[in-house]
Order: sequence, then structure tokens, then C-alpha cells
Amino acid sequence: MEALYILVPLSLLVVALAAVFFFIADDGGQFDDLDGPAIRVVRDDDTV
Repeated sequence: MEALYILVPLSLLVVALAAVFFFIADDGGQFDDLDGPAIRVVRDDDTV
């Protein structure tokens, strides 16, 4: 039972940090073009 006093606030802190990092990445435009890299891999490019 005593472990819950440590684990619950710790897990809430981890979730809050994950949310902060997600919103920082979203504001930075990291999720703007999700299809571009996938199409670039499939595209046939013989210039190499």
C-alpha cells in the first residue's frame, strides 16, 4: 500500500512529461508530413 504513495504520483509525472513532449513535437511541425517519408521509400530512384 505504501508503494502506491510513490507510484501514483510518479506515473502521473511520467504521463505529464509525455504530454509535454508530444505537444512540443506537434508545435515544431514534426507530424505535418506523415506520408512523405513512406512514399520516398517506395519511389523508384535509380540515381544511386
